[in-house]
Amino acid sequence: MALHNPTPRLASRPARLLGWVAAVLALLAVFALYTAPGFMVMLSDQLWACF
Repeated sequence: MALHNPTPRLASRPARLLGWVAAVLALLAVFALYTAPGFMVMLSDQLWACF
């Protein structure tokens, strides 16, 4: 009779660290784009053109 382990296997520590680093870099990139007024105008123009 095999025992069932209900907890999933967690990713290794380097893989988790890499995931966190990627997430933080993505958030910083988005923040940097929001500080560029020209980008925000272009983005709002493209969004408005959809309607």
